[in-house]
Amino acid sequence: MATLYMIPNTLGITPVGGVIPLEVQEIIKRVKVFIVEDVRTTRRFLKRVDKAIDIDTLTFYVLNKRTKTKEIEEMIKPLAKGEDVGVISEAGCPGVADPGASVVQLAHKKGYRVEPLVGPSSILLAMMASGMNGQSFAFNGYLPMKKPDRVKRIEQLERRSFQEHQSQVFIETPFRNDTMFEDMLSTCAPQTQICVACDITLESEFIKTASVESWRKNKPSLHKRPTIFIIHKF
Repeated sequence: MATLYMIPNTLGITPVGGVIPLEVQEIIKRVKVFIVEDVRTTRRFLKRVDKAIDIDTLTFYVLNKRTKTKEIEEMIKPLAKGEDVGVISEAGCPGVADPGASVVQLAHKKGYRVEPLVGPSSILLAMMASGMNGQSFAFNGYLPMKKPDRVKRIEQLERRSFQEHQSQVFIETPFRNDTMFEDMLSTCAPQTQICVACDITLESEFIKTASVESWRKNKPSLHKRPTIFIIHKF
């Protein structure tokens, strides 16, 4: 039976061999049809996996938040013909914090096999290194763009972390990271713990958990650096 492979991407320009297992690389080299967020960056990733991959023989479908259901149905038609299809995110694991889930839902509905492949997840790696509650945590995606709504949401997440003893994980568009962090430091209680996990798996990786009071004294620059934020008020 043909398989819809959920293919992990690196979290930045890092050696593929350090984060993508050899078995996964072999599957990538076999697949000829890909559903991706961006064709250009996917081509670069595939060439980093193996320079011998003939990009011109591959088929690419673009999936983003504007993609319609009818278009997704077209994307998975190769599965009906016995051809494997791979879903690749811009970074990390597809289907988590990106549009890949819609493809998986349709594949399940039509009875196709779905296989997640092992690779880096910034969310899980951040939790592993945070020292926070790995038994109970919630990923909240992006917070509101407008400051009043964002501050209100931060207050809600801080309160929830205390009431449910649950670490609250979220992300921001990299160029707004510093603004987000400022709002967190001005909104949360001094004793609330915040983990900042930045540039995970890259040479510039920075991961630190500290109290709001401590962060206020020494703030890192997070501008344009992929970052995971985790809040927990104990």
